[in-house]
Amino acid sequence: MSDTQALLADYDVQDVIEKDRKHLWHHLFQHSVFETQDPQVFVEGEGARVRDIHGNEYLDGASGGVWCVNVGHGRESIARVVYEQLMRLPYYAGVVGTVPAAQYASALAEWLPELDHVYFANSGSEANEKAIKMVRQIAHLNGTGKYKVLYRDRDYHGTTIGCLAASGQEERKEAYGPFPDGFAGIPHAMCYRCPFGKTWPDCNIECARALGDAIEAEGPDTVGGVILEPITAGGGVIPPVDEYYTIVRDICDEYGVILIIDEVVCGFGRTGTMFGYEHYDFVPDIVTMAKGMASSYAPISAAAVRGKVFDTFLEDPSEKYHYFRDISTYGGCTAGFAAALENLRIIEEEDLIENSRVMGAYLLDRLRELSDHPNVGDVRGRGLFAGVELVEDKASKTPVSEDVMMAVVKKAAEEGVLVGKTTRSVPGLNNTVNMAPPLIVTKADVDELVDAVQAGIEHGCRDL
Repeated sequence: MSDTQALLADYDVQDVIEKDRKHLWHHLFQHSVFETQDPQVFVEGEGARVRDIHGNEYLDGASGGVWCVNVGHGRESIARVVYEQLMRLPYYAGVVGTVPAAQYASALAEWLPELDHVYFANSGSEANEKAIKMVRQIAHLNGTGKYKVLYRDRDYHGTTIGCLAASGQEERKEAYGPFPDGFAGIPHAMCYRCPFGKTWPDCNIECARALGDAIEAEGPDTVGGVILEPITAGGGVIPPVDEYYTIVRDICDEYGVILIIDEVVCGFGRTGTMFGYEHYDFVPDIVTMAKGMASSYAPISAAAVRGKVFDTFLEDPSEKYHYFRDISTYGGCTAGFAAALENLRIIEEEDLIENSRVMGAYLLDRLRELSDHPNVGDVRGRGLFAGVELVEDKASKTPVSEDVMMAVVKKAAEEGVLVGKTTRSVPGLNNTVNMAPPLIVTKADVDELVDAVQAGIEHGCRDL
């Protein structure tokens, strides 16, 4: 990293902290705590490390806090290409093309066989809104009533009202209703807490077949889409079993339902493949993405679609309402395309997907060493995306409290490692420590991360 003392000389530390306290509205945060403590302020990052305003250095086990700085901090080449593109042309609305937009759309299509058209926006929530709007407009264009969108318990798809309506995290939805009609849930796919009381593989994968039951219950003539995370992320890091998505795909084909896969978290190497759905043998109809697209060096998101979706919107130009009547202002910012192209080059040239796979396997092996701890209920994940579910005891699987979870992650931070946790998302089940370090991490970094998590668990659960 750069000389922190020189960096901090550019401003007064206490002045910044007071301005933060008085004027900055933090995300997902109860500000009353600032009556007795200072806000945390970060000033720089390099590789897998970040440093706060007091000079404390941390291993970033959460890739920027929300699993998005996939290629690590301090990538000069991304900053350079963004600068060069902004000087050339910073923006033009998405009603026309730009050179980096066309180049990046083509590059994505190479990674997404059978999904050959890409609609750009600026956030994961917005990308999922686009997908939902596509389903609804297609229902109108085809003259059907198939406007409903199904979602899965514990999955999350964004902060907008539409995306919240399509999310299975009830605590995130609390106080934001009433929600629009046309959304209904299906059971989650976590074997550790099977909603059907079964044990894999001695089950019929009821969690997947429940999609067909839900379609029948809602009315096959009314259901037009289903949106799923390939691996449930903020709801507890839950990879479905291998058979899950082939069953889901078959059900969607049987009922004429558009299958939307939300890769906002899992995309761009996070799970050890470029996209999370590649762990399974199926092709989605729409893939949404954000976060790792540009490793958050610039805002960008997208919805990539199969030809059968795109072609639905093709018609004689005289047809007044037949095209996809949508726009994203910042979906035309060229900085995002430039950053995403360079981000993709880095992922490919540095073989970061393979590093995610190899280091991810090592991470899970190390975490499974914690399984003998009396409060470790389950360890799960794929690639550099892992979760440890904490319980009061293994027999009852009673989740630990959010106070315990707070103590766990606080202790890990005191050990110099930042990790995340489920927080006020799933009622009574906010008990998973989650880890998603940058894809560049080394074996030594993983050891440091796991050692800190172990210290956090031993400290946070000491009185249970």
